[in-house]
Amino acid sequence: METILIKTAQLLLSLSILVVLHELGHFMLARLFKTRVEKFYLFFDPWFSLFKVKKGDTEYGIGWLPLGGYVKISGMIDESMDKEAMKLPAQPYEFRAKPAWQRLLIMLGGVMMNFVFAIFIYIGIMYAWGEEFLPTENAKYGISVNEVGKEIGFQNGDKILTVDNRTIESFSAIIPSIVLDNAKTVQVERNGQKTDVEISDSDLALMLKSKSIMIPRTPFDIKVGKVEKGLPAELAGLQKEDIFASVDGLKFEYYDEFTDYLATKKGESIQIEIIREGQRITREVEVSEEGKIGFYVAYNNPDIFEFKTVKYGFFESFPAGIKRGVRTTQDYLKQFRLIFNRETKGYEHLGGFATIGNIFPGTWDWNSFWNMTAFISIILAIMNLLPIPALDGGHVMFLMGEMITGRKPGEKFLEYAQIAGMILLLALVLYANANDIIKMINGTF
Repeated sequence: METILIKTAQLLLSLSILVVLHELGHFMLARLFKTRVEKFYLFFDPWFSLFKVKKGDTEYGIGWLPLGGYVKISGMIDESMDKEAMKLPAQPYEFRAKPAWQRLLIMLGGVMMNFVFAIFIYIGIMYAWGEEFLPTENAKYGISVNEVGKEIGFQNGDKILTVDNRTIESFSAIIPSIVLDNAKTVQVERNGQKTDVEISDSDLALMLKSKSIMIPRTPFDIKVGKVEKGLPAELAGLQKEDIFASVDGLKFEYYDEFTDYLATKKGESIQIEIIREGQRITREVEVSEEGKIGFYVAYNNPDIFEFKTVKYGFFESFPAGIKRGVRTTQDYLKQFRLIFNRETKGYEHLGGFATIGNIFPGTWDWNSFWNMTAFISIILAIMNLLPIPALDGGHVMFLMGEMITGRKPGEKFLEYAQIAGMILLLALVLYANANDIIKMINGTF
């Protein structure tokens, strides 16, 4: 419960910051071009608001429906659908009275703010924390793969060499590189020999469905980090810091050999020999139907792998942050190809608020928080650029058409387009959140 509350708090804080900044982008450019802004709201306020105050021509407030925010610009057909105001003659301070290029910049203000803010966050992260990662070559024991990984063609102990003959510096970037770049082969070292693992579109679909198909392989030099309440490990009397010596008299070399053995003992009992304060103790433990006994793994040697840390000075952090922001944007754009691919069925993995909230860690960590906030800022920028009426991209699409043809769309047409766009967006929101609910029911969230 505490984990859920922390994730929810991080999500709300992150979205609140991003929504305010997005709307501030519209607000600042509207003011620059002397366009009146009637409302500036964090969250939506149908029927009533939680807080509001009027300064000058603008009402500032906080709504009760945390699905975004908005600025209501005079003389603009938006989600407020203020038709009565649009029937009156255009005033010099209204959006509709401004030149097309000014209206275009006003509509792009939010997206530009999101991109710029993400870049500044990444610059700050590079300066404050730098980058820490496990170099692929430092996964010295190879990889450990789940059933999906084995179905694709990987094996426990494979050492990743290249992806489509390209070296991947960070181990955590291997799967994104395979999926986002539509890789066809992965080169691995297996039993001392170089081998190609072929990757098909159906394999990419399997990777999207599985949370993780591979992790760095680790020795079976483990101890109990924490026991889960009410599960077999606690019921059998296992305690934190208990060191594993053997299981049913077997000594494993690698941790994945232990988990594979548990998978063969589902619903059965096993004998675990542990070392507690120098004493050897044997405990009989039931294995669940999921092939688990209910404990968090800790390692006797916490420095199993040699991580690489790159630190940046103040001026060095600027190009590094910009590079990371550009790379993140490019990677997210690549995901759209997967959404519309019939083989990968990326549309099945669209998620709603629960999915977004779940990307935050269960404990409050400012490094992770700002990383996730920068990522979401880029997502909001790209999503708002989609040419869907009711989004900034829809307005931009019509304005570009006006600038090219010299003809302004009729206000009635824009009203109907706005309604259609809002219906489409509502359907997408419902679909994405329905996917979350289905995942929760199926236990795959």
